[in-house]
Amino acid sequence: MPKFAANLTMMFNEVAFPLRFEAAARAGFTAVEFLFPYDYAPADVAGRLARNELRNVLFNMPPGDWAAGERGIASLPGCERQFRDGVALALQYAAALGTPCIHAMAGLLPAGADRARHRAVFVDNLRYAAAELEKAGCMLLIEPINTRDIPGYFLNTQAEAHAIREEVGAPNLKVQMDFYHVQIVEGDIAMTFRKYREQIGHIQIASVPERHEPDDGEVNYRYLFRLLDELGYAGWVGCEYRPSGRTEDGLGWLKTLV
Repeated sequence: MPKFAANLTMMFNEVAFPLRFEAAARAGFTAVEFLFPYDYAPADVAGRLARNELRNVLFNMPPGDWAAGERGIASLPGCERQFRDGVALALQYAAALGTPCIHAMAGLLPAGADRARHRAVFVDNLRYAAAELEKAGCMLLIEPINTRDIPGYFLNTQAEAHAIREEVGAPNLKVQMDFYHVQIVEGDIAMTFRKYREQIGHIQIASVPERHEPDDGEVNYRYLFRLLDELGYAGWVGCEYRPSGRTEDGLGWLKTLV
């Protein structure tokens, strides 16, 4: 049976973020992930994890000015110093929270931009981040994201992400595979996972096209969960979906699909 982590950015939105840890534990989760912890002190987040006997398995590096529309800075020329500062901050939180994986968002490719230049910046920044995370025993992740949800996002396909991973050449750099994004961009989820299995560091799930619970829509998650077990995937599966109603009312899939 796969190991599921509740995504506290999207799930349990019936309560404020600090209260979602307790809600997730009460619902039976033993692990959580979230986009960003930086609005709260590391000790505060660590305390909520400890009190609720939860593990934090993933969060993202600082993404730039999220409120202004930035979606990561790892591929943005001119943001190298800001990116390095973000690596240091993320590692402070990872040390306090015991987080094993940190995702570096690539960012948006402006219209007319030189893609090759952005790619070169991305590779250089990932090499730096991977080296820093390796010192702390952490895994660095990159994730292809569909351009329907984030128009202009730099990284869109698994093949492209793995090509960059190979070019960076860091053993602790893996690819995050969100089945929701894969289905929208390229489909063929099962065979794509089989192809890249050894270099997938984290999985996320949601229904397609609505991004709700995984027991509806066009993706056969019952089959995919069996496949993860068959292939011996030992990582976490992040539930990065928007509940169609009250979060706890929609958790029946945990019993019916696995």
